[in-house]
Amino acid sequence: MAILRSLSGRLLVLTIIFVMLAEVFIFVPSVARFRAEYLQNRLQMAQIASLALLATPDDMVSPDLEKELLANAEVYAIALRRDEVRELVLMGDLPGPVEQSFDLRDAGALQLIRDAFECAMAPPGRVIRVIGEPTNNAGLAIEVTLNEKRLKHEMIAYGWRIFQLSLVISLFAAVLVFFAVRRFVVRPITGVIGAMTAFSEDPSDPKRVIRPSSRVGEVADAERALAHMQTDVLNALKQKAHLASLGEAVSKISHDLRNILAASQLMADRLEASKDPIVSRTGPKLIGTLDRAIRLCERTLAYGKAEEPPPERRRVALRAFVDEVAEAVGLANGGAVAFENAAPSDLYADADPEQLHRALSNLLRNAAEAIAASGRGGRIRVSARHLGDGVEIEIADDGPGLPTAAIKHLFKPFKGGARREGSGLGLAIAHELIRAHGGALELASTSTEGSVFRIVLPDAT
Repeated sequence: MAILRSLSGRLLVLTIIFVMLAEVFIFVPSVARFRAEYLQNRLQMAQIASLALLATPDDMVSPDLEKELLANAEVYAIALRRDEVRELVLMGDLPGPVEQSFDLRDAGALQLIRDAFECAMAPPGRVIRVIGEPTNNAGLAIEVTLNEKRLKHEMIAYGWRIFQLSLVISLFAAVLVFFAVRRFVVRPITGVIGAMTAFSEDPSDPKRVIRPSSRVGEVADAERALAHMQTDVLNALKQKAHLASLGEAVSKISHDLRNILAASQLMADRLEASKDPIVSRTGPKLIGTLDRAIRLCERTLAYGKAEEPPPERRRVALRAFVDEVAEAVGLANGGAVAFENAAPSDLYADADPEQLHRALSNLLRNAAEAIAASGRGGRIRVSARHLGDGVEIEIADDGPGLPTAAIKHLFKPFKGGARREGSGLGLAIAHELIRAHGGALELASTSTEGSVFRIVLPDAT
């Protein structure tokens, strides 16, 4: 029973069934043809008997010879129709009345099949009349009356032989299909399953990646798809292992950096007591920057990885906020990169200030570094507008634009860097932070004339 649950076993059974069904379309017409040929043979034997009678003087034979002629033809009576005259040539004792007549002269295939079914289903010993066309134009028609019993017996015996032959052919074809499927389908599939099992036991071993070898088209496609998938999994595992090592290193660095920043914060606190106007103006901003850095280190240590907490949203005045971010990344003091803040003074965003600060600073820093790397001056412009249920912020620059390779993996860490020495973390972090707000960060356009990033921040519900 186990083999019947396998692919090859089911194909074995289906092949037998389908071949037998195909044989039915051959079996039924062949049985009908056998019946027609049997009756036609009786007509020919009857014609020979009638010719023997006609060769005698006065068309007369002895009763014994008449019986012998009828017995050889296996009929009860023979009649010839010549010149529109029907003549009873030989006549024996009828066991009963004629129950059915069959005309073979104009019978089509469907008619012969129906007559054969009727013969098979009729009660045994039925007396029938058969009309046919004489050979060699010996008349208009020849009729015989006979008992259908032997015909039915011969027809069923012939059908049984055909059925046995069909069954043998079906079994032979099924066995051939079975071994062909085992050789060309099941064995390659079993190899694919074995490769999957071996790979699942140790996905980090590159030796366990399947090597496509099948010459069967579909199986070869499956092997190539599996090899591609296993390679992707292997690379993903390598990257995850790399990120895990990086996360451990970042945790260690964050621990030491937090201590350094805490010491720097203590020294920066003393600047608040300074009476120097420049120090008084820049001191609070320096302290705020150190506070954000310390909190980021603490969160990294708390989670063991750079996983962001849910945003703590509140109303943020965008114009003043953008100025603060630009000053933090060094864009407010002039230089090769000009900066324009076009955000309306009365526009507010519903966002976590620290997370939005990080997202915007990453975008502005990337734009400034791209312009600086081009070796020519440039401009960064931040604009914003109110949407129906939130705000939209655009960061536009006239830098060199993003390369195609960077666009493909734009928001993926370690893959979407626009510069060779970049890691792509800035855009990935910004994308994650905006998504945490239920918003979206997208590249609106990029070309050799510059790039535009768009942030959509919905209001909190």
